[in-house]
Amino acid sequence: MTTQLAAAPAATGTPRRERRDWKGWAFVGPFMVVFALVFLTPLLYALYLSFFQDKLVGGTAFVGFDNYVRALTDSQFWEAFGRVAIFLVIQVPIMLALALAAALALDSARLRGASFFRILIFLPYAVPAVVAVLMWGYIYGDQFGLTANINDFLGIDAITPFAKEWMLVSIGNIVTWQFVGYNMLIFYSSLKTIPTDMYEAAALDGAGVWRTIFSIKIPSVRGALVIATIFSIIGSFQLFNEPNILRPLAPNVITTYYTPNMYAYNLSFAGQQFNYSATIAIIMGVITAVIAYVVQLRGSNPEVR
Repeated sequence: MTTQLAAAPAATGTPRRERRDWKGWAFVGPFMVVFALVFLTPLLYALYLSFFQDKLVGGTAFVGFDNYVRALTDSQFWEAFGRVAIFLVIQVPIMLALALAAALALDSARLRGASFFRILIFLPYAVPAVVAVLMWGYIYGDQFGLTANINDFLGIDAITPFAKEWMLVSIGNIVTWQFVGYNMLIFYSSLKTIPTDMYEAAALDGAGVWRTIFSIKIPSVRGALVIATIFSIIGSFQLFNEPNILRPLAPNVITTYYTPNMYAYNLSFAGQQFNYSATIAIIMGVITAVIAYVVQLRGSNPEVR
């Protein structure tokens, strides 16, 4: 039987354009609206405010980059920035080292009661930040609390957490106590993703515990370490709760410009200098973003110099 094939109709005209599917935007749209309202809009408004000043005569006037020039020559701003920079350089490595050590100990399978210690180390992070600072403020108090009791027992001021030379250390201790557990979970989760084949190969090669840690475990958590470092950098430059809550206990040590965030806050709400406060916030945001980007770039590409 002969089968006749119908000739395909010749294509005429231009090809029909496919209709764009907007279903994806229906899901993303609500987030984009909220993101624009709570992030982009305040950021753009702060940038707008930074180009104006309130004059005694004439009201609000456009001043261009005058606020930025003032900030870059402001000794109080740079003193506050230098303080958080020192805090970052000293406190963050100590905190991350403790968190990594705790994660390695939990992952070693040689620690008895690992689940209990994991909860115990993470528990300070579950305490609200304000409550944690108030608790440590009571411990640090030189007129009451644990520190005062110890000094009274010894008969001398052996412990002075609120002294000028020890204040940053005292704040660093609070922050470390709060966030070691958080960073430990980041490292511990990363360690759990290492394939067991790597451990078996290391054992066959005769690698010991320390060789396994430095040749397999630590290199494998590089990405987690970069993320934790970036979070810690951002947190250090945003330092506000701890010094602001402790300030009534040490008003002569913790000034209104103790950190850049405190400086911007007090300029805005106490000094009514909204424009200059916005300028400080914008500068700190740019500095934080640049440093975080450099850390991310070098962390993800170790060859970059």
